Amino acid sequence: MSEDLDFLQGSSIMSTSFQDADNQENILRPKFLKDFQGQPRIKENLGVFIKAARERGEALDHVFLIGPPGLGKTTLASIVANEMGSEIRMTSAPALDKPKDLAGILTNVSENSVFFIDEIHRLKPALEEMLYIAMEDFEIDWVIGQGPSARTMRIPLPHFTLIGATTKAGMVSSPLQTRFGINCRIDFYDETELSNIIRRSASIIGVQIDDEAVLLLAKCSRGTPRIANRLLRRFRDFAEVNGNGVIDANIVYKSIKNLGIDLNGLEEQDRNILRTIIEFYGGGPVGAETLSISVGEAIESLEDFYEPYLIQKGYLKRTPRGRMVTAKAYELLHMEDKIPYSIKNDNLQGTLF
Repeated sequence: MSEDLDFLQGSSIMSTSFQDADNQENILRPKFLKDFQGQPRIKENLGVFIKAARERGEALDHVFLIGPPGLGKTTLASIVANEMGSEIRMTSAPALDKPKDLAGILTNVSENSVFFIDEIHRLKPALEEMLYIAMEDFEIDWVIGQGPSARTMRIPLPHFTLIGATTKAGMVSSPLQTRFGINCRIDFYDETELSNIIRRSASIIGVQIDDEAVLLLAKCSRGTPRIANRLLRRFRDFAEVNGNGVIDANIVYKSIKNLGIDLNGLEEQDRNILRTIIEFYGGGPVGAETLSISVGEAIESLEDFYEPYLIQKGYLKRTPRGRMVTAKAYELLHMEDKIPYSIKNDNLQGTLF
């Protein structure tokens, strides 16, 4: 029996990706809602829900965070814990292999604390079933012994807040989704919001950046704070080595040229994806698996990182038959002479109607 209950001594299954996170990135993360830039509706709603839960002395309802990588899901989870004055435990679904891994964490959370699971769409079915009871009844069922002598033991849990984050909401089962009381869909940031983030980050890391450079950096950050902060650090390197330490427009232009980025935020791989669809597949349609092999990119990266931004910017579209480029992609690559009549016709109809 002692072996069956070993998980009660605490679990060591904490994702090293969180423990060994880049210190500089952690410094740039806002700690409270008032410092979090963008997503005004999410901030307002979370502020209300958190205040109400604090006043009642209860755990916040479970929170489901949906959105592409780099938009602040992990940051928001930490902010919720800070605003609630609670501790937070972080892991990711791939790090949870067996039921005892999840049970070890759940039985060691404190009252009203926050438990954050990243990539929750990758949670194994057996663990998901355990999570259902934990989220609703704050209990888990545990089987002790084997064979005829096996019996079930129901273990009570402290009231906690589960925060699940995913880039693929469609892969999260309906029973799990419906157990989250608060749903937050995080959108790409506009240039004004990114500019505010860049100014805040620049002040924290102690780098000077002028207003024109801020706007240019915001334009090429793909609507994503993580990318904006990453580029800010790289531009700082160029400014210190090739300039006077100040990031100005000239430094930005030279830096994005060296990094293979344009002012639309497109990287070389983005252009390679569009060029491959045009040159190898006549502009599409082409299936995701075929395209991922053609460009040498994992299908997960293609669907989670590259496609959302290309679709949002109007260079790519998904159809029932596969991916197709738009006339705008031909113009970007200076290949207007190769635009098929079907794409020209679609573009013309969109203009007229």
